[in-house]
Amino acid sequence: MMNVKDHLQIKVSLPSKVVKRDGYPVKFQLYKLENVLSNLNLTTETPTLLNALLTSSQGQSSITAQDLAQKMVQVLEDFGYHDEAQAYLRYRQKEEQSWQEQTDPRARLERLLSQDPELVHENANKDSNVFNTQRDLTAGTVGKTLGLKLMPEHVAKAHLRGDLHYHDLDYTPWSPMTNCCLIDFKEMLTNGFKIGNAEVESPHSIQTATAQMSQIIANVASSQYGGCSADRVDELLEPFAAKNYEKHLHEGAEFISDPVKVEQFAKKRTKKDIYDAMQALEYEINTLFSSQGQTPFTTLGFGLGTSWIAREIQQSILKIRIAGLGKEKRTAIFPKLVFTIKKGINYAPDDPNYDVKQLAVECATKRMYPDVLMYDKIKEITGSFKVPMGCRSFLQGWHDEDGVEVNAGRMNLGVVTVNLPRIALQAQGDFKLFWEILEERLQLAKTALDFKVKRVLEATPENAPILYQYGAFGKRLRPTDDVKSMFENERATVSLGYIGLYEVGTAFFGPNWETNSTAHDFTVEIVKVLNDHCQQWSAETGYHFSVYSTPSESLTDRFCRLDLAKFGQIKDITAKEYYTNSFHYDVRKHPSPFEKLSFEMDYPQYTAGGFIHYCEYPNLRQNPKALEAVWDWAYDKVGYLGTNTPIDHCYQCGFQGEFKATARGFECPDCGNHDPKTCDCVKRTCGYLGNPLQRPMVHGRHVEISSRQKNVSREMR
Repeated sequence: MMNVKDHLQIKVSLPSKVVKRDGYPVKFQLYKLENVLSNLNLTTETPTLLNALLTSSQGQSSITAQDLAQKMVQVLEDFGYHDEAQAYLRYRQKEEQSWQEQTDPRARLERLLSQDPELVHENANKDSNVFNTQRDLTAGTVGKTLGLKLMPEHVAKAHLRGDLHYHDLDYTPWSPMTNCCLIDFKEMLTNGFKIGNAEVESPHSIQTATAQMSQIIANVASSQYGGCSADRVDELLEPFAAKNYEKHLHEGAEFISDPVKVEQFAKKRTKKDIYDAMQALEYEINTLFSSQGQTPFTTLGFGLGTSWIAREIQQSILKIRIAGLGKEKRTAIFPKLVFTIKKGINYAPDDPNYDVKQLAVECATKRMYPDVLMYDKIKEITGSFKVPMGCRSFLQGWHDEDGVEVNAGRMNLGVVTVNLPRIALQAQGDFKLFWEILEERLQLAKTALDFKVKRVLEATPENAPILYQYGAFGKRLRPTDDVKSMFENERATVSLGYIGLYEVGTAFFGPNWETNSTAHDFTVEIVKVLNDHCQQWSAETGYHFSVYSTPSESLTDRFCRLDLAKFGQIKDITAKEYYTNSFHYDVRKHPSPFEKLSFEMDYPQYTAGGFIHYCEYPNLRQNPKALEAVWDWAYDKVGYLGTNTPIDHCYQCGFQGEFKATARGFECPDCGNHDPKTCDCVKRTCGYLGNPLQRPMVHGRHVEISSRQKNVSREMR
């Protein structure tokens, strides 16, 4: 495709704006008219037809989309292209029919009733066989159709086409919910809170504190649609475990005269209390169901506390995860564990908590979690240290009106992701056209994100009391207060997502561009441009727009499927049937962890709103030092690192390692077992862990598990 404006002889001035059917003005893009004529097999006639088409709009600063379409039909008829004019009309009628079907709740409910797998199994951790999940799917099905009608029509149609993705459409914009958050547990556990009819006071033991945490998590998860996190949970729970210790000191003093033995008694009892409390929290989170019909997507961050109590909490979290859940000792899916590494605390053998780091390494080799945060690098990239909200969404450093740094109690208002590979395919090697189309899509994404913010501002504190009135969001509002104060002055983030940098590089430089410095710089420039726009939008609006290396769930599949239908099979792009998420290295090439991280480390400085790096390893149970070596090497290079290593377990034959991906799903390579009741098959899905055996196959693979899981070995050495 040529850039028409530069290469074709257009003899008339162009309108600057096109007014969409919903009244939104957008920049006039000549390439779109060229695409129409190309699809009608009229490429050779493009200059003549476009000049005729635009002559009728000469001198107009803007034109409506309807007028432009009518003029296209008229010009085609005038030049004798009657069949092409009718084909164009049929295309537009088909588009309109599709729009009506997509926004008809009845049609979508019929798909749900017929068990359409793309609706029934679109979330990796929802069991669609249970009633509360079915109820949520029904509500979400209606919510999606109504939400599409509610948002600007040109945004909705762009979502349906696959130009962008309006995340969590089953909940928003129909409901003015927020996305993910860092719960302010300290405020709530210190000052008490209310859930339902219960006024809950500050706990007097760590057991009560963790019980209250689980109730808070369940209620918060039901009041928003994204993940929730507890930051520095070891330090958070330390004061409540100290109350256990004081109680046991008093108990011991009643019966033991030796002060040393009293202290030994109290410590032993307190350590048991800590272990029991953390085990209860693990079990409670895994047995909770939010109103969305799923286990709350929960993250626990820990690792910085140095007192004996904080150390005991850290060790208990890791030992409990290593031990496994239930009789069969399965890998716990939730909570996601994030361990912080910091020089002077746990990085080196002479650091006081180095032994806890060793336990974290062992846990990761056996259960994949914990992921690790590199303290200094996270501060450098995001401006302050904190765990992500959910799987990878990061808050930026922020201070309140008194100059106090605030992280807990802040939140994200939503995500819109841009389909970068589509832009590259539409540009067909023309760099200038790529940047023009990207600019257009970014303005489209900004409109979509603005609408997300607008809807959230329409909530009232009474819509979600746990968030707005009882401390989860830090501040405590009155029922009549405006929720805007929770979000403005960049307290809340709004996220611009993207996927497919690998495919963009491939479209312009070929499939082996990772070692090409020009190609690498080009892809870095893309995320820099995204970041520049976000900074500009933040200054204009007072909300913190940030670039988010998207947790794409099925989006790597959805965007690619839509582009496969639009562009056909393109080797190394659409032909592989998935897009690569965010800035990740093409895992088909089996890079070593050091090669992969060296390639990816340049991107997060521009994508500070959300990112994670993964490395693939063979079975590391017998060689944990290899994993620690990667962690140590990565400390000053990347901020957030996850471990992918085979931990599947067949309880029929005893196999432990990597299950085989087959046409019917993942199965034990020794005995062929794929029954979830007698297998523990754990894979990464969008930043969290999931069990793909619990989901049926779609397009030859499990929903939410991309082809990458089938085609790529984890033999990273």
